[in-house]
Amino acid sequence: MNPYRDDFPILNEQINGKNLVYLDNAATTQKPVSVLQAVDEYYHTFNANPRRGLYQLSVRATEAYENARHAVKEFIGAQEDGEVIFTRNATEALNLIAYSYGLPFLQEGDEIALPVSEHHSNLVPWQMVARAKGVKLNFLYPDEFGCITDAEIESKITSKTKIVAFAHVSNVLGTVNPVEKIVQKAHRVGAVTVLDCAQSIPHYSINVKSLDVDFIAFSGHKMLAPMGIGVLYGKRELLGKMPPFLMGGEMIEYVYEQNSIFAPSPQKFEAGTQNVGGAIGLDRAIRYLNQVGYETIGKIESELTAYALKGLGEIPHVAVYGNASNTQERCGVISFNLKEVHPHDVSSILDLDGIAIRAGHHCAQPLMKYLGVSATCRISLSFYNTKEDIDIFLTSLKKVRGWLGYED
Repeated sequence: MNPYRDDFPILNEQINGKNLVYLDNAATTQKPVSVLQAVDEYYHTFNANPRRGLYQLSVRATEAYENARHAVKEFIGAQEDGEVIFTRNATEALNLIAYSYGLPFLQEGDEIALPVSEHHSNLVPWQMVARAKGVKLNFLYPDEFGCITDAEIESKITSKTKIVAFAHVSNVLGTVNPVEKIVQKAHRVGAVTVLDCAQSIPHYSINVKSLDVDFIAFSGHKMLAPMGIGVLYGKRELLGKMPPFLMGGEMIEYVYEQNSIFAPSPQKFEAGTQNVGGAIGLDRAIRYLNQVGYETIGKIESELTAYALKGLGEIPHVAVYGNASNTQERCGVISFNLKEVHPHDVSSILDLDGIAIRAGHHCAQPLMKYLGVSATCRISLSFYNTKEDIDIFLTSLKKVRGWLGYED
């Protein structure tokens, strides 16, 4: 029996009269009671605009907001609180880097290196920079197991490379990219590194100091926190020279009629009223993850991933993308297709049994083209899932082709 399931009320819901089997954690995770209660307490008892008032409610809101920043700083091993910037999500954080670092500091003829497997959030902003600055995008391609090889790293990150932007974990293949090798090569040629941790931070402990990455981005909602809160980490010296992304209240030191003096980081990048409730929820989600422990999370999810891959391998007409055997170099994100059945049909049919999976291009269309498909089905596991969840999913999947009139 999984001891954590009772902490997630939504897992007791029924869909189409069946118990919910939630296997779409790469899209968003469910929220434990402690996170829901923390957000509810804020809105019920001390909702106020942070930084803008000297009355008690505003002071409490400010303290809670800055305590959350400190919790993130400790969680990722940053050097100081000012290196942690709150955003709406990882997408906004990556756009901030593109606009405030990419546009001001890249020049015509420079190159940006990134894997072809990147989520659109870590691709489209760099396309914008490339068009605006005359910069070339240089893509690293995975091998047959979905891995970026040493040869790709050495050949694609060159003396012209100024930014290397890549996901820690692929949201399609589940591949864990070789962060240390990529960062070391990037820094050898003087490039800045941007690490998208949206898919990794729910599963692995991240320490920005030991990884020596220049920027990381992640979303709270993929790590048990509410939607609408995300994080950008940046090294102090880089943030210090970057211009603001958004202009307005709270990001200024002083405003004159013709010009303004901007506040230091992180306030410089946090214009307007911030999502205090989301920050509080993120703080509580961090506490919950620390309480469970990444060692425990890794053990549970590794076993579930191996179990799911084994079960999928025993079903005729199933093709799994990425490494289907080595669970040590991947997390519990598994993309697959069922022969002659569109992924949307698979998802809709499974939904009749209360099973939630993803179907589509997963915001990774260049990777889909590289794989030779237009879309895939995807299951993604969390530590609150069980082998029973997987058994229900596999049993339902076995019936899909028959349901559509195919004879196996």
